Amino acid sequence: MEKKIIVDKLRLTYEGIFSLEELYKLIDTFLREKGYDKRERIAHEKIMPEGKYVHIDIEPWKKYTDYVKAEIRLKIYATDMKDVEIERDGVKARMNQGKVQMIFDGYLSTDYENRWESKPFFFFIRTIFDKYIYRIYTDKYEGHVIEDVNQLHATIKSFLNLYRFGAEQSTAPEEQPQA
Repeated sequence: MEKKIIVDKLRLTYEGIFSLEELYKLIDTFLREKGYDKRERIAHEKIMPEGKYVHIDIEPWKKYTDYVKAEIRLKIYATDMKDVEIERDGVKARMNQGKVQMIFDGYLSTDYENRWESKPFFFFIRTIFDKYIYRIYTDKYEGHVIEDVNQLHATIKSFLNLYRFGAEQSTAPEEQPQA
């Protein structure tokens, strides 16, 4: 199997109020809508004196054909995370406050079932096939991987910025226009 790195270590950092549970639901919904299957490799939580430390590794994948498969690796690190209670529009809600760092990687795997690697001659034929015949198709699939990773990044960034904007709005004193 050949695994090609398409998106390498795209980062997203956020510090402030957020909901880790809602963030996870957002990621899950996005992947389901895009047709990805998901595997959670690591889900680790550790309580430290300065707050919780959470590490989650998610590896969604999507088969385009019997020969090409897209994979995304998303690593989430939440540090100094504390539970806080905020009031928004008169309703109290339990949220998290801390730092979140995410790392996105995108891969394209070809011959993921190892059909062409059983004999050296087949491996040679596969190399020629990939380089000259199937290259047009793999370029198209690379574009899909880039688009999906960038959309996921933008969706999460917008989601977290909503919290930043909402926190600024809820803490700012209300001003009434003067007549």
